[in-house]
Amino acid sequence: MSLVIGVASSSKNMGFDERKDGEEENRLPPPSPTPTEEALGGGEKYNRQMSETSLYGTEEEDEEEGKIELGPQYTLKAQIEKDQGDESLRRWKEQLLGRVDLDSVAETLEADVKILSFYIISPGRPELVLPIPEGGNPKGLWFTLKEGSRYSLKISFKVSNNIVSGLKYTNAVWKTGIKVDSTKEMLGTFSPQAEPYTHEMPEETTPSGIFARGSYSARTRFVDDDDKYYLELNYTFDIRKEWPST
Repeated sequence: MSLVIGVASSSKNMGFDERKDGEEENRLPPPSPTPTEEALGGGEKYNRQMSETSLYGTEEEDEEEGKIELGPQYTLKAQIEKDQGDESLRRWKEQLLGRVDLDSVAETLEADVKILSFYIISPGRPELVLPIPEGGNPKGLWFTLKEGSRYSLKISFKVSNNIVSGLKYTNAVWKTGIKVDSTKEMLGTFSPQAEPYTHEMPEETTPSGIFARGSYSARTRFVDDDDKYYLELNYTFDIRKEWPST
């Protein structure tokens, strides 16, 4: 599940389309077709490895997927000012980025992504807001879900300084030290802006039955195409017969 257990979520973009590899002149995600650039083929390879404590299991993440070979980085200002003589490329950049205030962005190559909150949305229930702790992982039980209930996860995050390319959400779940689920969701490529972005996962259903009830531990990560981690969050949650009293 996105936060708990279920099938892997399908990818969907809330920002711009993910950039293809082989682009050495510009790190902005290309349109289809790119007016002045040729898209090069190639696979992705995305590696994740982690050693779990007794709380989070003992398996290593050995899933291997595609890794993108990236071109040189540019500051956001340099990307906007680059290729000004190409009218079609200039219009395309404006369409992707909108009206970015260059005075409000840092002259840095690195994007900054701050995950603000998780929201658990279930039909007929108030929206459950889970702010991300400033100082680290949530302490104790973070939330409780009812078995057999439909829900979706929504994420709120803010992007600043530069474009973040291929932002991904990954989640792994353990019960009594045994890994029971692993999920990856492509969020997309996003330019910096003052307002937070939101991304809602596909709706899922919590498992039910006596063996599904109990306590779980989970590890959530947010990483981009440069293998830069913006958040690693370890937490625990319960699945019970009924929703907790409000």
